[in-house]
Amino acid sequence: MVKTRVRFAGGSDAGRVRRNNEDAWHADADRGIFLVVDGIGGQNAGERAAAVAVERVRARLERQTGTTEQRIREAITMANNEILRAAGENPAWEGMACVLTLVVIENGTAVAGHVGDSRLYKVRRRQMQKLTHDHSPVGEREDSHELSEAEAMRHPRRNEVFRDVGSEQHAPDDERFIEIVRFPFEPDSALLLCSDGLSDQVPSESILRAVERHAQHPDKTVEELIQAANRAGGKDNVTVLVIEGEQFAAPAEAVHETPRSSKWPWVVLGLALLAALGWLAWRYLPELLTPKTITAVQTPSVRTVGPGQPFLTIAAALAEARPGDTVDVLPGDYREQVAMKTGVTIRSRSPREAALRASGGPTLPAVLADNVKDARLTGFKILADAGSPLATGIVLNNAEVEIDDNEIAGAGVGIEIRGSANPIVRANSIHDSLAEGVLIVGPSTPRLAGNAIRRNKGAGIGAREGAKPVLSDNLLEKNAGDPGPGRKLR
Repeated sequence: MVKTRVRFAGGSDAGRVRRNNEDAWHADADRGIFLVVDGIGGQNAGERAAAVAVERVRARLERQTGTTEQRIREAITMANNEILRAAGENPAWEGMACVLTLVVIENGTAVAGHVGDSRLYKVRRRQMQKLTHDHSPVGEREDSHELSEAEAMRHPRRNEVFRDVGSEQHAPDDERFIEIVRFPFEPDSALLLCSDGLSDQVPSESILRAVERHAQHPDKTVEELIQAANRAGGKDNVTVLVIEGEQFAAPAEAVHETPRSSKWPWVVLGLALLAALGWLAWRYLPELLTPKTITAVQTPSVRTVGPGQPFLTIAAALAEARPGDTVDVLPGDYREQVAMKTGVTIRSRSPREAALRASGGPTLPAVLADNVKDARLTGFKILADAGSPLATGIVLNNAEVEIDDNEIAGAGVGIEIRGSANPIVRANSIHDSLAEGVLIVGPSTPRLAGNAIRRNKGAGIGAREGAKPVLSDNLLEKNAGDPGPGRKLR
């Protein structure tokens, strides 16, 4: 192994809201090992999980047997299984876990191991690249550009993850557990590892500017970014670890000089342009003066619903909406049934601040998609209670639609999927239903991904009459009809 020369600095802070710091970090430049951990769990359990992770990861990576990828996979798995074992022996630590990102630098190459929503960035030549993916419902949508960075930072489900270290037993080669990234580490590049206490508070552009501004002084970068996270609210613990290659430096500003030259080339160029314009006028002017038939093209519209807006109800906006349009709903309570329409997106402008309550009695759903295609419902709360009961939160009948980022609480059934179509149900919170959280009836293969399905009095997910759902990273917890305790279902 050829040692890669680096400068580094790291720091961690509890933030302005939390009393204890459940983050941890570790750096060993001689061995090229760098690690950031974010603990999960109350009553100091998160701190314990982070401490176990640092200890186990460090111990395995220091034994340089096997490939770098094998070492990383085994190190994270050892930490995972030890956290799970310790939690099982101490009731006060029940449910503790962590997320982590680590990188091992050897021979000018870096290999990263990643689980959860901490992050690894690479900075080189005035660009910053996010190398890891957020294993969370909101992070997945940000990575796929469905949400902007600003929208993701403000999202109420930002802190949810569907991968962690410590909540269930794993083996090193388990699929969909450890994300491995291999990439070159050039001498003129820098890496930044951080917990979500930074990335949820400070935009990536500000992170890049800080890294470049303090190039060759990583301690100042760490200090500035921690202060920036706290100025932005300090809602979480924040940890920053910066590693610089030996040639990493602040980018030089380009210097532009206008050379002195003869005026004659410009005169020749001007005459050539005049000649070209004359020929174009001779060739095309008759056509331009000939009347043309103009065909009107419909462009997608946004139809806004809410007090003082063009539409007071969602139904009124949908009545005028055409395929490609968006119905944008302002915060408030909307006591109406929403019938989705082919090609139309219905969105809550502020996630979870527009609430739907069906009118007309307890037998109606709040949302109905009947033989609808290419439509989407996103960002709503769908609420039922004794005063406003709902038989079903959302009914999808032979509907090829997308239902994402909604909260459905207290309905008879959270979401019911009927027929043979294959809708997408993603990143929703479905809880406290009187029966199933999600019920699928009929020969369909809907995709259910990244949903949190909790405390429903029936099964979290029920499938009947030939239904074959495709499941990915759904969290099932405390549903009466589930076969065991809370688990992630893939």
